[in-house]
Amino acid sequence: MTNLLAAVTVAQEEGGHNPLLPHTSELIFGTISFAIVLILVGWKLVPQIQKTLAERTDAIEGGLKRAEQAQADAQSTLKDYKAKLDEARHEASRLREEAREQGAQIIAEMREQAQAEARRVTEAAQATIEAERQAALSSLRAEIGTLSVELAGRVVGESLDDSARQSRVVDRFLEELEGRASSQEPISS
Repeated sequence: MTNLLAAVTVAQEEGGHNPLLPHTSELIFGTISFAIVLILVGWKLVPQIQKTLAERTDAIEGGLKRAEQAQADAQSTLKDYKAKLDEARHEASRLREEAREQGAQIIAEMREQAQAEARRVTEAAQATIEAERQAALSSLRAEIGTLSVELAGRVVGESLDDSARQSRVVDRFLEELEGRASSQEPISS
């Protein structure tokens, strides 16, 4: 820089025109042109540039705000999802427990029904057995009565054709048999 100043000073002393310094008319025209360009840039371009910068700033800040909002919404949705998932797990657990209880209740009812059916079948079988026993006893009494009448008729030597007589003889005979049977059985109850 000192060399440049020295060259300008030497050129002025020699009285000549310095090639580094413009003529005065050029200097005035250049200054006016620069001022016009500066005014146009300040008047037209600077507001446009500021507007574009403001839009970019808003877009960036708005994007950040939207991103923050989206993240907050995502966190909220995640919390809701976890809460609903926990609720669904509890509900599923409760339903499983209810199903177990209902299953146990159904099994108990089925057992009770099966036992009632078994009792009914047993009682019906006992009633049938008792009816068959009574029928067998009646049949056996009738047959024993017929055989007794024949045997008594042979022993006594007279005919027992009279039905009233036969009835008395059979009843007496059966009473004697029952009396002997009951005297021979030990008393257990």
